[in-house]
Amino acid sequence: MDVRRRPANPILREKADAGEQLIKPHKSHQHQQQHPPMKASDALPLPLHLTNGLFFTIFFSVMYFLLSRWREKIRNSIPLHVVTLSELVAVLSLIASVIYLLGFFGIGFVQTLISRPNPDGWDVEDENTEQFLLQEDSRSGTCTTLGCAVPPPPVPSAKGLPKISQPAAKAAMAVEKPAPLITPQDSEEDEEIIKSVVSGKIPSYSLESKLGDCKKAAGIRREALQRITGKSLEGLPLEGFDYESILGQCCEMPVGYVQLPVGIAGPLLLDGREYMVPMATTEGCLVASTNRGCKAIMASGGATSMLLRDGMTRAPVVRFATAKRAAELKFFVEEPMNFETLSVVFNKSSRFARLQSIQCAIAGKNLYMRFSCSTGDAMGMNMVSKGVQNVLDYLQTDFPDMDVIGLSGNFCADKKPAAVNWIEGRGKSVVCEAIIKEEIVKKVLKTEVAALVELNMLKNLTGSAMAGSLGGFNAHASNIVSAVYIATGQDPAQNVESSHCITMMEAVNDGKDLHVSVSMPSIEVGTVGGGTKLASQSACLNLLRVKGANKEEAGANARLLATVVAGSVLAGELSLMSAISAGQLVSSHMKYNRSSKDVTKVAS
Repeated sequence: MDVRRRPANPILREKADAGEQLIKPHKSHQHQQQHPPMKASDALPLPLHLTNGLFFTIFFSVMYFLLSRWREKIRNSIPLHVVTLSELVAVLSLIASVIYLLGFFGIGFVQTLISRPNPDGWDVEDENTEQFLLQEDSRSGTCTTLGCAVPPPPVPSAKGLPKISQPAAKAAMAVEKPAPLITPQDSEEDEEIIKSVVSGKIPSYSLESKLGDCKKAAGIRREALQRITGKSLEGLPLEGFDYESILGQCCEMPVGYVQLPVGIAGPLLLDGREYMVPMATTEGCLVASTNRGCKAIMASGGATSMLLRDGMTRAPVVRFATAKRAAELKFFVEEPMNFETLSVVFNKSSRFARLQSIQCAIAGKNLYMRFSCSTGDAMGMNMVSKGVQNVLDYLQTDFPDMDVIGLSGNFCADKKPAAVNWIEGRGKSVVCEAIIKEEIVKKVLKTEVAALVELNMLKNLTGSAMAGSLGGFNAHASNIVSAVYIATGQDPAQNVESSHCITMMEAVNDGKDLHVSVSMPSIEVGTVGGGTKLASQSACLNLLRVKGANKEEAGANARLLATVVAGSVLAGELSLMSAISAGQLVSSHMKYNRSSKDVTKVAS
């Protein structure tokens, strides 16, 4: 007996219980069993495979003909829209073949859908339909009359445990949700708040404003997160942090803080002063290597730095109806008298912001204006953005058809590797140099001057050029920049452009000594604002004697920090290049960056 069934219908059960005759399957089902249904391909004059082959041949032949004709037209400068009779016939044939092929695949797709078994339908080819359904339902343990509540046989369970019904067992096997982690709370009020956060009645982001206690809000958010995810946050500390200090400026919706070790490299003798450089990192050997570079620089008389430029940038993008109007605005802002007026408007945004230049670039009817300004001891992104907004509002009077698409048009360019930063600079542009004596190269760095010069040329210069590097003509400048940035509260994402660096090495003094330098055009640092206000980061800035704003000369602390970053990069480059030259890279990492335990013995 051919049977396709669906879950029992309550109405059918009721009728069966009342003694009424159930509706039997439609006769058309039996007819379909005797005579197979017609297919769409039966209407074709040729077999399906021959018809498909014919139209595929027509399709590719016509395509080849049309492409050949278009190639000849392009070569002979004949307009493509001039069509001959043969080309018209070819186009019509192409359209016909495409229609056929689309129809063929569409019909095949529809037939596939129709041929799928319907899970909600049933057909029975027997006169005893009702009796069969009743027997099937009785075997499955389900009552066939409406309102009956005969439970299915229980699932065997472990000894001593309550028996579980089949539906409950299946549901438990299908979805195993993690058990919520519940930590007892000090008060019922806290427990109610946590439950409200879990249920979504209280938004997690509003806890600080509702409770008025940032630490309590972090604790409640943390507990709610554990209950929602079923994952423990043990190991992520909550205590010992001032959550008030990050409210509204550093981090939203905190649940703890990450512990990061801070090491000290130095003393770094730079411009006649010694600096102990804090480095926050989890990379073993990094601090030790930088410290060795500082030792070599110190023993050779120190390093010298020079600040070449100091200006943060922001580049909005505006659009006009025509490229001519965009060019008119370009000429307008570049005219000296107009630039002086725009400077006055820009400088009103802050007592430290001072507009230096506006560099324009046109792409069609879109104009990109790269504003550059000094920002005091702040890194200055917010400061320059406010000044740019003031200028755009002012320009709207003389150029009412100017459409401001975005305050940042990526011509700045912030947190992205860009040639404009590599060439023009962004933030602080610094060059730092030192002459390392021959005996120091041999005793401290364990290598030779000639070997270092050759390695630098083939690795940092030629190798980076082969890789198509943009601003990456160095060994590992980003390592030192990132470590110092995190320790001093800078924006770690700006390591992207701040690590632009070219390292140069040259033998001097008749080839005996080594001249080494790093040129870094876009070091973006500040000593006020952002993460510099946090206690740990503020302590590291204080160690470098650049904490907060310089009261005597605006921007002096930030500029000094940029030179310290460049000097630290110089030390790191010198040490790593020496390790590679002497073949000590692997051995040093095995010593400082790997456990000395014998893994095989531990495993056994």
